[in-house]
Amino acid sequence: MRDTVPTRYWHATGDDRVVCDLCPRACELGEGQPGLCFVRRNEGGAVVLTTYGRSSGFCIDPIEKKPLAHFYPGSAVLSFGTAGCNLTCRFCQNWDISKSREMDRLADIATPEAIADAAVRHGCRSVACTYNDPVIFHEYAIDVAQACAERGVRCVAVTAGYVNPEPRAEFYRHMHAANVDLKAFTDTFYRRLCSARLDVVKDTLRYIARETKVWLEITTLLIPGENDSETEIDAMTRWIAEELGVAVPLHLTAFHPDYRMTELPPTSLATLRHARAIALANGLRYVYTGNVSDTEGQGTVCHSCGALLIGRDGYVLTAWGLDTQGCCASCGASCAGHFDAAPGSWGARRLPVRI
Repeated sequence: MRDTVPTRYWHATGDDRVVCDLCPRACELGEGQPGLCFVRRNEGGAVVLTTYGRSSGFCIDPIEKKPLAHFYPGSAVLSFGTAGCNLTCRFCQNWDISKSREMDRLADIATPEAIADAAVRHGCRSVACTYNDPVIFHEYAIDVAQACAERGVRCVAVTAGYVNPEPRAEFYRHMHAANVDLKAFTDTFYRRLCSARLDVVKDTLRYIARETKVWLEITTLLIPGENDSETEIDAMTRWIAEELGVAVPLHLTAFHPDYRMTELPPTSLATLRHARAIALANGLRYVYTGNVSDTEGQGTVCHSCGALLIGRDGYVLTAWGLDTQGCCASCGASCAGHFDAAPGSWGARRLPVRI
């Protein structure tokens, strides 16, 4: 299987250079030159993807790890990624993969059909394009999603949402769920720490929530002194409630020092709990704390009667209060999301696999 394939989101400039139109960076590339993502390159006057069918590894995870709290809870998901990224986040928690320019680390080779077959073989409810952003391996991710759909397996994306409208529409036609990193709620943060723009991500979130049937959840990594102020959290959660809807789950997760931001302390549990309280006060129904031990902040509660619908201790389900229709067993109120008649039982296991 070739690892270099043609792409179609690009245009020629007329001076032997091409511009990649996949994301707003619009990298202008000379012959042989890669874009900032490092995996899309000008080859013979056209942009090609250089990592098709090559992965940094495959692992079966709990779906809660993505994190997706309302998409078949307790189920197993086959996770994979490639290398590279189209953002430059100084705080990247997967920097060894997303910042990698070493194609040799992509040791696992698999066709989309092989990935889908492996998901079926291992009893996975879904396949996740994760570890690095599937935006940059657009063609591979879509082919994997199509192969999965043919076998009754869902496909989910873990992404920063930094993509242009046309490829975005094609991409989400094939996805069943997405967790989008809303990294902060100021353009200053995005420009200074990610070399990106907030409005692009907001547009992606609006698009998914309003114009697709894709199940959407959001993650914000709270970084001490950077994006964790009451003012910013209040503005962000009000915007989510008003623009996307109060039923969109929000995961507020703890930062740990890594990559190029090792001088900051980890996020405190108190900060996460305070941010969660602000989000709930602004009307969001499902707000979770992550990367910490906090059973109260990780449980799903009925927005109508307050009953515990899904208890969690990390990635392990500890209680189930939904009926077979995904409604509160106590009062009958509907819980937003996608649920099987009974919860999955994968637990917190992490199982590396070869395809």
